[in-house]
Amino acid sequence: MSLLETLRGALIVSVQAKPGSALDDAEVIAAMALAAQEGGAAGLRIQSAAHVRAVKARCSLPIVGLVKREYPGFAPYITPTLREVEEILEAGAEIVAFDATMRRRPEGTTLEGILAKIHRASRLAMADCATFEDARAAHALGAEILAGTLCGYTAETRGTPLPALALVARIAELGAFTICEGGVGSPEAGAQALHAGADAVVVGTALTGLSARVGEFAAALTK
Repeated sequence: MSLLETLRGALIVSVQAKPGSALDDAEVIAAMALAAQEGGAAGLRIQSAAHVRAVKARCSLPIVGLVKREYPGFAPYITPTLREVEEILEAGAEIVAFDATMRRRPEGTTLEGILAKIHRASRLAMADCATFEDARAAHALGAEILAGTLCGYTAETRGTPLPALALVARIAELGAFTICEGGVGSPEAGAQALHAGADAVVVGTALTGLSARVGEFAAALTK
């Protein structure tokens, strides 16, 4: 069975932490990832090479790896240059996620260059898109996985209700492996995403965003 077939119709858990938070520790991330595996996740989405390595040491699930790094003057921050792609490849992630929007990238990096580097290493490419046009361009260049990850987080899509099921449905029509990511806050929302055409669903904050969820409860109780 191919890697993508193992993820079809399944849950991918995003185990990430904001820089400086109590959870921003490789061993903590690895423990949370193992708990996700024990709970039935089929894959994991992990940020930073160090965390990918720590998770691979404890978990057997395929990993979608990425590096979040900001460059002054540039909007893309999810694996924005070939440097970050190389870090994730060396860490051993089976899938590399990257910003696939049409926005200008640092260091003259191109979408074509990112995809070529991933494919030369015989890994799968996950295009984090904001619009259907982003997905169509990434698909034309050979991205195996298309996701609406950045919908709602760019200037042109800000305010879009999440999860972006209409976008998922359009992306699915391209024929690539389609992932719904962003705003999936309940099991019911995940099921709706599959019904809309997603092949798999990524859930992050609703499952692993402890600080955010505690903040929601604390705010509600103090009103």
